[in-house]
Amino acid sequence: METNKNIQHNIERTLAAMDTIETVNVSPFFKGKTMNRLFAEKEEQQTVWSWFTPKIQLATLVCIIVLNIVAFTKLKETKYDENVSQFAETYGLSSNTTTSLLN
Repeated sequence: METNKNIQHNIERTLAAMDTIETVNVSPFFKGKTMNRLFAEKEEQQTVWSWFTPKIQLATLVCIIVLNIVAFTKLKETKYDENVSQFAETYGLSSNTTTSLLN
């Protein structure tokens, strides 16, 4: 029974303590100031790659794609095999013509 009296006494003390709690007065600008401090710290954490913004990333990607397309079309237009064959025949490197010392 003593434990029940102690529990009841503890409950009454807890409720009495809740009555003594006063409301906290907060500045109306507290939230704004706190948010500004949080975001200011995040902005300072930007590192070396801060100059490589999404706009520059997109422009770089477009340039690389355009260069690849231009290179691919130029590669198809050139007649690489014909040019190599002509070069080989000009300098006597062609394997199509067989020359021997006995002819």
